[in-house]
Amino acid sequence: MAATAAAATKLTTLPISCPLFVPSYRPRIGTVTAVFPRVKTSSLSSTSAWARRGPTISRRASSFLVRSSIAGLSETAPKSSEDEFPAAAAVYAIYDGDGELQFIGISRNVAASVAVHKKSLPDLCRSIKVGIIDQPDKETLTQAWKSWMEEYVKSTGKVPPGNESGNATWMRQPPRKKPDLRLTPGRHVQLTVPLEELIDKLVKENKVVAFIKGSRSAPLCGFSQKVIGILESVGSDYESIDVLDEEHNPGLRETLKTYSNWPTFPQIFVDGELVGGCDILAVMHEKGELASLLKS
Repeated sequence: MAATAAAATKLTTLPISCPLFVPSYRPRIGTVTAVFPRVKTSSLSSTSAWARRGPTISRRASSFLVRSSIAGLSETAPKSSEDEFPAAAAVYAIYDGDGELQFIGISRNVAASVAVHKKSLPDLCRSIKVGIIDQPDKETLTQAWKSWMEEYVKSTGKVPPGNESGNATWMRQPPRKKPDLRLTPGRHVQLTVPLEELIDKLVKENKVVAFIKGSRSAPLCGFSQKVIGILESVGSDYESIDVLDEEHNPGLRETLKTYSNWPTFPQIFVDGELVGGCDILAVMHEKGELASLLKS
């Protein structure tokens, strides 16, 4: 009991990252409990080295043992990363080619998570231990992860490299949005050239420019949001500028209407020429014409 408490204390004092490797998962709020539902653990071994770590059973993907509580990290035998994994919620541990533990994670779909890890980090993802949890909620998954982490920390005195605080190697990071362009540093700066010339220079020096309401990360109208979605979906490297930003783009909204002879927003320019607004862009996208235009 004292040893377990000491391990738990040590775990809480180490900088650890506990990932739930499903970005779209929305956790349910509830009371944390250490009682686990029935758990299946995989124990498929592909090499003699792994055979020494635990029993080997059938290589069929469906052969998962059902237990009343989650098996410990050391009790769970590894599978080769080339084996099949179920699309189920689980705690999992990933080992490199030398048998060194690299990462302990939890996932709502362990098959999908392993596939991502194999693709992005093939050299570090050679063997995986998996503990399948039936009907799990967020608290159960977290407790399963903690139990494996506590066991590993107790035996080694450290956390796996991939779980160290600040290590983003094993977890998906949201892509950073490109900042919107600004015509001026602020209202206090007086323009030395007409606004029309700034607009003309902007659209001619950049392949694709989208004049929208709001920013690309927070569009302020449905049409602007749709345009951003279309440009993102075709993988276009585009510039965006907020026509409602009177602090940094004063007078842009009305001046652009005159420059383009187009009364509404958003407005999309390609190679210095006005393509149109949301409806035209959507039609071109549906016909496959937009991708060709942007790549030309």
